[in-house]
Amino acid sequence: MKRFRRHGQESHRDRIKQELYGFNKTVEHGFPHQPSALVFSPSLQLLAIGTRSGAIKLYGAPGVEFMGLHDENAAVTQVHFLPQQVDLVTLLDDNSLHMWTLRAHQGVSELLEIGRFTLTGPPGASPSVTRVTAVLTHSSGDLLFLGTEGGHVFVVEVPGFRELEERNISLENVTNSLPEDYGGRRSLEHVESLQENPVNPRQVLIGYGRGIMVIWDLERQSAVKHIPATQQLESVWWTEDGGHVLSSHSDGSYCRWMVAGEGTQSEQEKSEVPYGHFPCKAISKIIQLPTEQGPPFLFLSGGMPRASYGDRHCISVIHSKTHVALDFTSRIIDFFVIRDGPDHTGDPSALVVLVEEELVVIDLQTEGWPVIQTPYLVPLHCSAITCSHHVSAIPLKLWEKVLSAGALQNTHYSKKPWPITGGQNLSPDAPQRDLLLTGHEDGTVRFWDASGVCLYPMYKLSTAGVFLTDAEPNDNMNQCTEGEWPPFRKVGCFDPYSDDPRLGVQKIHLCKYSGYLTVAGTAGQILVLELNDEAAEQTVEATVADLLQGQEGFRWKGHTRLEVKEEPVRFPPGFQPFALVQCQPPAVVTALTLHSEWKLVTFGTSHGFGLYDYQQKSNVLVRCTLNPSDQLAMEGPLSRVKSIKKSLRQSFRRIRRSRVSLRKHHTRKCPKQEANARLEAELAEMELAPVQRKIEARSSDDSFTGLVRTLYFADTFLSDSSHHTPSLWAGTNGGSVFAYQLRLPPVERRAEDPVSAHPAKEIQLMHRAPIVGIVVLDGHGSPLPEPLEVAHDLARSADMQGCHQLLVISEEQFKVFTLPKVSAKMKLKLTAIDGSRVRRVGVAWFGSSRSEDYGESGLTVLTNQGDLHVVSLPGVKLQVQYPCIRREDVSGIASCVFTKHGQGFYLISPSEFERFSLSARCVVEPRSLVEVPSQTPTTHDHLTARFIITNLTHGNCQSSLCVCCLTCSFLTAVLQEIQKSLEGYQP
Repeated sequence: MKRFRRHGQESHRDRIKQELYGFNKTVEHGFPHQPSALVFSPSLQLLAIGTRSGAIKLYGAPGVEFMGLHDENAAVTQVHFLPQQVDLVTLLDDNSLHMWTLRAHQGVSELLEIGRFTLTGPPGASPSVTRVTAVLTHSSGDLLFLGTEGGHVFVVEVPGFRELEERNISLENVTNSLPEDYGGRRSLEHVESLQENPVNPRQVLIGYGRGIMVIWDLERQSAVKHIPATQQLESVWWTEDGGHVLSSHSDGSYCRWMVAGEGTQSEQEKSEVPYGHFPCKAISKIIQLPTEQGPPFLFLSGGMPRASYGDRHCISVIHSKTHVALDFTSRIIDFFVIRDGPDHTGDPSALVVLVEEELVVIDLQTEGWPVIQTPYLVPLHCSAITCSHHVSAIPLKLWEKVLSAGALQNTHYSKKPWPITGGQNLSPDAPQRDLLLTGHEDGTVRFWDASGVCLYPMYKLSTAGVFLTDAEPNDNMNQCTEGEWPPFRKVGCFDPYSDDPRLGVQKIHLCKYSGYLTVAGTAGQILVLELNDEAAEQTVEATVADLLQGQEGFRWKGHTRLEVKEEPVRFPPGFQPFALVQCQPPAVVTALTLHSEWKLVTFGTSHGFGLYDYQQKSNVLVRCTLNPSDQLAMEGPLSRVKSIKKSLRQSFRRIRRSRVSLRKHHTRKCPKQEANARLEAELAEMELAPVQRKIEARSSDDSFTGLVRTLYFADTFLSDSSHHTPSLWAGTNGGSVFAYQLRLPPVERRAEDPVSAHPAKEIQLMHRAPIVGIVVLDGHGSPLPEPLEVAHDLARSADMQGCHQLLVISEEQFKVFTLPKVSAKMKLKLTAIDGSRVRRVGVAWFGSSRSEDYGESGLTVLTNQGDLHVVSLPGVKLQVQYPCIRREDVSGIASCVFTKHGQGFYLISPSEFERFSLSARCVVEPRSLVEVPSQTPTTHDHLTARFIITNLTHGNCQSSLCVCCLTCSFLTAVLQEIQKSLEGYQP
């Protein structure tokens, strides 16, 4: 009977686990790492980006996102959409082609790989014969033309990837079709470009690396035009009317060729080097687009004077008398132009540029050509990310103030809406407003709307203005000097360089109820800021916190402190600093907590911790935790290499000492016993597999034992079980926990009477494992509410009737103590279970996916193995475990941040956050639908239909309607209807 009851209880608990927990990697936020290819589909209004890691990502309207990953560990070199379809083709640098499609499933679209293909040449042929260098997706929608390194063009039918050998265009056939005066020329080299005639789908232009271009008639299987360029070819553009071809070359020149009319050889109309007579870099891409009224737009990538500006990454935009060289901060991958009109054949409206570190969109229809702010693909790493902080359920008042402050910073952006609008975003509205704050190396804190699929930038706070540094913002980022040549204009926000590394933000804490924010940095600076709707001019005075407290024998070898500006500083609307604490020595701040109800901030470094009253702007407590033998803590981050060497030396010395002592101890034993003892000692010292690792007490001589890892405020029982008081708890790297009882004056005298702190408890863990978290549980076993949460009626008051419990989380175990006696009650040894060590921990609420009224609190835990755990509260039992991050990804594990509702973020690259969820209820993921575009006849369709009908009328087409003549699928069935629609049509 007992067995049956327990089985029933276990089954019930398993059902509850399924309702509460479930692991999903949901969406990737930020900018793709190492992008390598770009393409845009006008019919779908989707852009696709390929990366060097083999990922393919599609983006449409905000919230419409898709991602695929090739099985091959190879870079994506080209991406091409099939015309008027939801399919695309990718080319990898291993020469394989892959077909992808957006297939609808249960009301949403999924990006699926449906085929792969590698071009094979004749037996014994050189690999260059089939090495693909150029791809053309024919307007018929079912043909691919593949130009190769050997100069051949292969024709492949899609989606089946069937090679049509009878249609292939061999290099020999092309060479034989050239006039005799080309016979003595060198090899035509590889196929650099393939272009289809915009008004005659039977003609394809083949551009060879040597410079020669050939217009090939697909039906006649012969060349009809030759373009005798002599410079190395970089790119080709066929004008919309089909009458001219533009070619760009390696010497920085571009040429315009007339291809319409009689004759087999095209005439050069124009040759120009845009940037002068000195040697220039290659123009890698050229586009010319007409306008309804006025001259066309010309877009050129590259072409800068080699000696003077060879290191610039530029795209030149020329329209009428306006000429601007858009100067980017990283290498240009590719660009395209979006056009107006329902058929996307109107005036150019936006220039979209993919550079190595960001996506920049230029509004071409607003005077000055301003940048359009991107709702996604924002470069999170404009300056390197140094820390993160997540705040859930932001009150509407604070949210609107942050948005308002951010809007004042974005006046230089275009007012035009986001021009990429493909797909339908079917994701439900976010249930709450969430903020993700990222700290950066340049001293900025960026606020992101993390409520939904798009991580949208809201506001940027800079702390550099408080200090005397060289890091002054560039107010003329988007201005160009009058008369300068080339006419450079800086665009983009990526700036990886920090003028002063001491500005780097290390810890952030925001109180969402009061609007107070604390930001701590690399040089021991702690700023306290408040949200203000108006600009203010004020001086920020520094209060020094001497964490060494006059101890002798220590000499700081690291960086100096930042100097605070003495004169008043004008701060714009938003978060404005009003108090500053400067730690001495100016070491990196390792822990930071704000209690806005008590008006207190606590901070810790590798030397100790302090408590600061920001209402009275005075120190309440300073405590040194430095071990006298810990010299490494005095060296600072600039001596990191020396520190690593020293720690390695210490490790080897300990191993040698243990072996020597073992030999002395066993001198009288037989050789066999000695050997066994030696082997056992060596095995104990070795880093065994995780499951076999032994928990051992750590020496108090280990480095950084005094480093403060966690700080925690709690209103709990310290002295007796009858009176609860405010308290401060601090945990160190050496396994020590310090508790201080705080005495706060009455509210009416809070501004005059001082706050006091008195030592109350001290705990030393037996194994001296670093303390990574401290939580106090109330009489119901629930974590204490956040400051001001009860006052805003968003949480129930903590139960002060029952016994409180202290949960101390070290790297190796979870240990529960009773309060106020601090006696051990229970523990969970995580290391003993699987050899893991805790790296990150958070408290979360897991709501049931089936019942709105049920939920449980739990600890979310990330280990050094990259595994995620949920530990129940107050029972401290392991509930679920999921693999999440590769154990080798140290930076990803270190960057992880948990939310209050069972989600989390970690960096998968310097520019991308991976979002995951441990909750079955709270899941934020893209749900999008992309439909096959309607087959409405466009200008291109009308021109093509007229061409086909004319050929049929005059009998020029030698066979029935061939696949090369069909640009739209509806032409095959409704040719009569098209002819009717052409009556009275004037292209």
